[in-house]
Amino acid sequence: MRGVNKVILVGNLGKDPEVNHLEGGISVAKFPLATSDAYMDKGGNRVEQTEWHNIVCWRKLAEIAEKFLKKGSAVYVEGKIKTRNYQDKENQKRYITEIVADSFTMLDRKQESGNGGSTADSISTTGDELADDLPF
Repeated sequence: MRGVNKVILVGNLGKDPEVNHLEGGISVAKFPLATSDAYMDKGGNRVEQTEWHNIVCWRKLAEIAEKFLKKGSAVYVEGKIKTRNYQDKENQKRYITEIVADSFTMLDRKQESGNGGSTADSISTTGDELADDLPF
C-alpha cells in the first residue's frame, strides 16, 4: 500500500527567500515559514505558539518565490515533508526536516489603482512538471 506525504501550510515568511543557482541553471529557494496557533490556558489566558518550517522550492517555483515573496509575505504552501542528514563543521551527523513545495499561492492583499479596493495576489504555480527532475 502506498502512503501519503502531503503538507498544507498557511503562514508568513520569516525572511526573504535565499536563492541559489546550481549547475545546469537549476534554481533552489529556501525560506522559513511561520505558522501560529492559539489556545486558552487553565488561567483563561490566550497563549499563542509559533512553529517554524523550512520551505524549499525548486526550479521555476524557486524563481517565482525569488521574484514575488518577501519577508512577512502571507503564503499558502502545499508540498511534501522530507528529512535529510548532513555532516556539520565538527563532523557530527545532523538532521533537518524540510517542506519541499509542490505549489504555493500568495495571499497578501495589494491595492489596486483607481478604486482603492484590494485583491489577493493570485499567483499560484505547481511543480508537477518539474517533479521528475528533482536531484534527490
